[in-house]
Amino acid sequence: MLGRLFIRFLRIGAFTFGGGYAMISLVEHEAVERNGWLSKEEFDDLLSLAQSAPGPIALNMAVFTGYRVEGFKGAVATMLGIVIPSFLIILLIAACLADFREYPAIEAAFKGMRPAVVALIAAPIIGFMRGMKWWKIAIAAAIAAAIWMVGISPVLFIILGIVAGVGYGLWDTRWRRDGQ
Repeated sequence: MLGRLFIRFLRIGAFTFGGGYAMISLVEHEAVERNGWLSKEEFDDLLSLAQSAPGPIALNMAVFTGYRVEGFKGAVATMLGIVIPSFLIILLIAACLADFREYPAIEAAFKGMRPAVVALIAAPIIGFMRGMKWWKIAIAAAIAAAIWMVGISPVLFIILGIVAGVGYGLWDTRWRRDGQ
């Protein structure tokens, strides 16, 4: 199992351009749909945790998924799988690209990748919105607008979300207990 985890995340790390958010749909496909390591609900919970934890989201998702599947050793396997391709690619780019950056073909290749990267980032966002109530989407849009247009720190919204989630959980637990 550790070898499978490593290889799956090595492939995700090697063939995904656009950073961590672009990897989310591939991690979901591997962990939920293809291998059944996680349920959709578990994946969504890990995604929320990965987004709120410090560090790169792709690394967080890999570690949390690996840990959920195979404990500490699984976390190490998935972490190495997701990191090694990026490390080697950056090393190769640093060694070679400085000499080729001014070539029009190289510049055109980077411009050509941009739409694909946007699509890879948009896909998990749209997938995450499926099944959400309209008012939750409206809240998310309002928060995004506040962050982008007004410049409010996302950390504030993360803290408010934690407080609201804990408050709702306590209220819901008490309401169910008292209501039964």
